[in-house]
Amino acid sequence: MTVELDEPLPGPPGPGHTDTSRPTQVRALAYTDLVGEPAPGDRVLLNVSALARGLGTGGYALVVGLPDNLPPDPVPSPGHLVKARYTPLQSLVLGVDEQESAHHHELQDADDLDGLPVVVADLHSALPAVVAGARHAAASAGRPAPRIAYVMTDGGTLPAAFSRTVASLRDTGWLSTCITVGQAFGGDLEAVTVHTGLLAAHHVDRADLVVVAQGPGNLGTGTRWGFSGVAAGDAVNAAATLGGRPVASLRISGADPRDRHLGISHHSQTAYGRVALTPADLVVPRPAPDIQALPGWGPALTARITEQATALAAPHGRHRLVDVTADQGLLDALHQTPVTLSTMGRGLDVDPAAFLGAAVAGAHAVRLTTRA
Repeated sequence: MTVELDEPLPGPPGPGHTDTSRPTQVRALAYTDLVGEPAPGDRVLLNVSALARGLGTGGYALVVGLPDNLPPDPVPSPGHLVKARYTPLQSLVLGVDEQESAHHHELQDADDLDGLPVVVADLHSALPAVVAGARHAAASAGRPAPRIAYVMTDGGTLPAAFSRTVASLRDTGWLSTCITVGQAFGGDLEAVTVHTGLLAAHHVDRADLVVVAQGPGNLGTGTRWGFSGVAAGDAVNAAATLGGRPVASLRISGADPRDRHLGISHHSQTAYGRVALTPADLVVPRPAPDIQALPGWGPALTARITEQATALAAPHGRHRLVDVTADQGLLDALHQTPVTLSTMGRGLDVDPAAFLGAAVAGAHAVRLTTRA
C-alpha cells in the first residue's frame, strides 16, 4: 500500500528526487496477523529506519501499528513459543514439537534423520534454483518430483509471509512445507531450532529432501565473519549431528563486481571451510561447453571455482567434492521456475553461474534420496 507521510522521509534524497526534496509518499508493508488490517484513510505508525538509509526491507516502510484501528485481542489458542522475542511485535505460535502439538509424540524422542539429504545454502535466492535442480534430476531419471521441505532460518527476514518465493513455491506444489526456526515465524510449522526443524521435516512432513537457508535479506559487513550466512556452516553441523546427509550449495557468481564474491564467495569459503566441522557433499557445477560460453562464465571462472572448491575438499579440507554437470537441460529447468530468479539484483541471464551453482546441489540431493 502507499502511505502519505506527515513529514518527508528522513535521510538522503531517494531515487528520482532532487537534493532539496525527499519523498512524502512511500510503499508500506503491514503484517496483518500482527497489526491488523489497514483501510484507506487510516493513520499508521511506520518504521522507516532501513528505508531512509536505503537498506533492505525490499524498499518498504513497515507498519508498526494502526493507532485508530487496533486489531482485536487474539483468541486464546494452543502454543507457547514466542518468536521475535521481547520486541513490541513478538509473536506467540504453536511449536511443532511442544506438548500441545498433535506431533509432540512423533518428535518427543526423535533423534535421527535416517540419511535424509539436507541442502544448505547461504542466500534465500538459492531456494528456487535448488528446488528446480532437484525436480529436473528426478524427471530426467523417470522419478516423481521429490517432496521438498524448506527450513527457513532467521538470518534474514523473520516473517515467512515476506517471501513471495515461498508463497509461489508452496502454491505450485514445488515445496511441501515451510518450517520457520529460531526467531523466524509464520511457516506451516514452527520450530525452536534448526535441529527440531529438520526433525519435523523428516518425521512430520515426510520430506524426501530438505533445503535450509535464511529468509529474504542478508546481513554482511564485508568482513570474514560478519555476515548472516555464517549460519550455513552451523546447519551442516546440525544435519550431520542428526544423521542426515549434508549437501553444501555453493554461493557462486560470475558477475559480482566484488572480488570476494567472484567464483565461490568468501561466505561459502568461511561457512563451509571454517564453521562446518563435519564433512558435507560439496557440489561443484561443471559447465558444458555451451554453458561455459554464457555471459558471466568462461574458462577463467571455471578454473577459479575449481581452485576454490579444491581448497575446501579433502585432503586440504574436510568435504567430499562432487562434480555435477551444468548443461542446457538444467538451464532450461531454471527458466521454468514459477518465480523470477534474482540474486543481489541480478537475474538468470546476467549471472547464470549463481543459479546453476545452486541447482546442481538440488540435483545431487535427489540422487541421494531413498524414498519412492
